[in-house]
Amino acid sequence: MNAGDELPPLEIPITRTLIVAGAIASRDYQDVHHDTELARQKGSPDIFMNILTTNGLVGRYITDHFGPTAALRRVAIRLGAPNYPGDTMVLTGKIEEVDGDTATVRVVGANGIGKHVTGTVTVTVPTGAVLGVSAEGSA
Repeated sequence: MNAGDELPPLEIPITRTLIVAGAIASRDYQDVHHDTELARQKGSPDIFMNILTTNGLVGRYITDHFGPTAALRRVAIRLGAPNYPGDTMVLTGKIEEVDGDTATVRVVGANGIGKHVTGTVTVTVPTGAVLGVSAEGSA
């Protein structure tokens, strides 16, 4: 784990199910996250992902890379372009700083209309942990 290292990209298909399930799981019952017609009445072309789902996906991206013993210490994100159903968000990351067993990673999640999320994640990885293992178990 070195400053300047890039994490492999992670493509996440944005489905209606993902958007609605994420909103329900985070108890965000705002209609713009589950009701297409009401979202359109409020000026959106469709339902869109909430920030808590995005936050969870960013956390997953980091722990998929750094492994199950990694501990997220700080997640600071900002939303940009909405994630609408039918698009794909591609998460990318670059290690900005390393201090012992702690790294700060710059994360960007882009979709077809722009940057959906930008921010930094501070993660602690215990010494001797294996890095670069994805959820599927491959490097």
